[in-house]
Amino acid sequence: MLAAIVLFVNALFNAVVWPRFYPRIANDPRARGTDGRRTAFYRVHVVLITLALVLAVVSVGTGIALLVIA
Repeated sequence: MLAAIVLFVNALFNAVVWPRFYPRIANDPRARGTDGRRTAFYRVHVVLITLALVLAVVSVGTGIALLVIA
């Protein structure tokens, strides 16, 4: 039961906190090169946000599975 709660808190944190960084990253001057294309700075941060959201989904699924099994 405790593990499921920890997973749900983790999922909530990732779903609430990480997406809020995207507008800041997209508007950061380092997000675009002089030619106007997206930089590695932008791509790395988008990957981090995406992984955090995937982790949130997996955490919810695992938390539900733990509750069903228990």
